[in-house]
Amino acid sequence: MPDLSHERMTGAARVAGVDEAGRGPLAGPVLAAAVMFLATPAPALAAMIDDSKQLSATAREAAFAELILGARNGTVVLAAGAASSAEIGRINILAATHLAMARAVARLRTTPEVALVDGNRAPRLPIPVRCLVGGDALSLSIAAASIVAKVLRDRAMTRLALRHPAYGWCANMGYPTVAHRAALAAFGATRHHRPGFAPVDLAKAIARTG
Repeated sequence: MPDLSHERMTGAARVAGVDEAGRGPLAGPVLAAAVMFLATPAPALAAMIDDSKQLSATAREAAFAELILGARNGTVVLAAGAASSAEIGRINILAATHLAMARAVARLRTTPEVALVDGNRAPRLPIPVRCLVGGDALSLSIAAASIVAKVLRDRAMTRLALRHPAYGWCANMGYPTVAHRAALAAFGATRHHRPGFAPVDLAKAIARTG
């Protein structure tokens, strides 16, 4: 389970964990979150936090609710940032992910001294950055950020699914499932599909020639 050992190794008092959700989908934004614990979380909360991919949707929602409660009582600081599908198409998914991370950190109401970022590529931030491969399984702050990012992005895709029900986004969250790819071939791309992703570009090319 993740813990605060990597945060403590920085020697800083204010360490933000940063992670993203949604690098792989064909549609929707990439969303990043930054989470900073201002006090050691209660054991009950710490036990709820893990890499978002290892948690069920119900467990993620429960952990998210506790993190929001911590933000309200001043023990947790958190923020989110996104990059749109259009931005992804203009600058590529890695750059858009880093942009979303920078936006999340900039929105924190308390400025961190250090950012711990999941992965091996550092976004450009106005504070020191330490990359941690597999960080969402190691760092409590990064794991918490992974939960916040995943919950908020899933909610966003569920809202978009109401306007575009043919693509099944409420179930696939924009990822390239068989059903999503079939709908893309049948109905074409929406403005929420990502330019530069091969199935999306192919659907647009077919629409232009058809």
